Amino acid sequence: MSLRKLLSVPIVAAALLALVMGGQAAAGTPGADSPSAEADGTAVTSAACGQAPTLGDGTHTIQSGGTNRSFILDVPDGYDRNRPYRLVLGFHWWGGTATDVATGQTVERDVWAYYGLKRLANNSTIFVAPQGISNGWANTGGQDVTFVDDLLRRVEADLCVDTSRRFALGFSYGGAMSYSLACSRPNTFRAVAVYGAPGQISGCSGGTGSVAYFAAHGVSDNIANGRSMRDRFVRNNGCTAQNPPEPPQGSLRHITTTYSGCASGRPVTWAAFDGGHIAAPQDGAPGDSGSRTWLPGETWRFFTQF
Repeated sequence: MSLRKLLSVPIVAAALLALVMGGQAAAGTPGADSPSAEADGTAVTSAACGQAPTLGDGTHTIQSGGTNRSFILDVPDGYDRNRPYRLVLGFHWWGGTATDVATGQTVERDVWAYYGLKRLANNSTIFVAPQGISNGWANTGGQDVTFVDDLLRRVEADLCVDTSRRFALGFSYGGAMSYSLACSRPNTFRAVAVYGAPGQISGCSGGTGSVAYFAAHGVSDNIANGRSMRDRFVRNNGCTAQNPPEPPQGSLRHITTTYSGCASGRPVTWAAFDGGHIAAPQDGAPGDSGSRTWLPGETWRFFTQF
């Protein structure tokens, strides 16, 4: 699923305009006044724990900023109202949809659902695929961050969530949106994963907090932008600065580096791979592969360490 064509000049221009227009998101956000994880690893339960849920699998609509916004919800089989679940938000790329994320249909249906994480979760996690306006995440005036705030309130008012273990990930524009949340909601999300983000095109309001940060980027995909975005959280998390190794073009492999010296519970991991603007890189062959890609496994290990 090569999406380089989705980042044509007109689209980049529109995205850059969105960056200029992106503003401070609304206050009073879930988890904004408290750490995103308990030091002892104890779950922080949402108010809905213990109550019978009304939300189920499928598409749901809410009002956010005076606009109807939608998301797809995936509740674990055998949902237990008394068990606090991990919550993962998966953001689509430019021109993609929430359905693409929820089904994995653009790479390998079901296998690639929620960027390949659903099959690894084994019913341990609630997944959400938000839908962007015009299939993007311009975040004009902070509206997409506000949408995430409202979405979290809706889901956590109905389902039993461990609010100390919220995660966000996405590819391309979806990676930029995940990055925007790392900047603006570091106390709301325990960790983010940013795949192939073309720059800060969803904005970076705040940007001084620390959050566990995983990023993957192709060496042929304007990797300088990915390095720059990564380095913000290397600094924010107090990690020791370094220039991590990256595979040469033609090697068809990846190199993953975990930074040293980071604040406790705030690691930074960088995965560089020989490839371009793709979401499911594989070693030993070019292009996407939902079955052979190494990226879901590394992301899942990063998220589940908390």
